Amino acid sequence: QVQLVESGGGLVQAGGSLRLSCAASGRTFNTSAMGWFRQAPGKEREFVATISWSGGSTAYADSMKGRFTISRDNAKNTVYLQMNSLKPEDTAVYYCALRIVFSSTYNYWGQGTQVTVSS
Repeated sequence: QVQLVESGGGLVQAGGSLRLSCAASGRTFNTSAMGWFRQAPGKEREFVATISWSGGSTAYADSMKGRFTISRDNAKNTVYLQMNSLKPEDTAVYYCALRIVFSSTYNYWGQGTQVTVSS
């Protein structure tokens, strides 16, 4: 069984930075793609970024390109999301998710971490 635990959220002023971490348990991390998603109050969950199992391929939502960076450390079973130039509209609960090999959907989700950006 896989467990994902996010950390690093908090309150930051607009223009500031935060780095989120997601620690995974289980044996599938090193062969799985990872993703970050977010959900703002009253809105649907949206895609933020994804990274391949090796870290060699990444993709971002258009609104995050150039500001957010996803990375991973397979030795630590951890995926990161570095968020710079934060805006109030980035306020949301951020979730990490794991997609096992050959799966078309994300199979496991963390509990989320709150990010609040003040203006």
